[in-house]
Amino acid sequence: MDAESEEGFREFARARFQPLRMLAYVTCGDWQAAEDAVSGALSRLYLKWDRVASPEAYARKAVIRAAIGEKRRPWRREHLVGEAFPEVAAPDAAEGVDERLRMRAALRRVPPRQRAALVLRFLEGLSVEETAEVLGCSPGTVKSQTSRGLDTLRATLAAEITQEGVSHVVSHRGRA
Repeated sequence: MDAESEEGFREFARARFQPLRMLAYVTCGDWQAAEDAVSGALSRLYLKWDRVASPEAYARKAVIRAAIGEKRRPWRREHLVGEAFPEVAAPDAAEGVDERLRMRAALRRVPPRQRAALVLRFLEGLSVEETAEVLGCSPGTVKSQTSRGLDTLRATLAAEITQEGVSHVVSHRGRA
């Protein structure tokens, strides 16, 4: 690769690392796995930089596939360190933080392929066809994965609301 191409890649990587990292995080729910997914995707892109027509599309596709693949690796099931120490969200005065955390937690309960379809469609704003290309499946599969993912997300959020309502009623009864 010549110096000009290498500088083009570096500019691309600097500009897109954080958005790709966020895409990977929302897909897999783990910051370290997200960084691994982005690093792996960018290293593969580097090797093909001069031959890739659309670096953005290639990187997005590679990141999504890597983020989904990270969850399938057996060693990840054996060493779930994060479960031993739950993340504690600090109160934040910024509007909508609690809602984003609630949605992120609910999204983690959606299966990886369905989650990827939701993230690509609604957070990245890709069309059904673009999402199908990234996921390597048919548009019909994207539609069904999106529909099932939304159903799972709605059910998770509804169960959370029901649970909050029950605990609220129980706590009020205890005061009387």
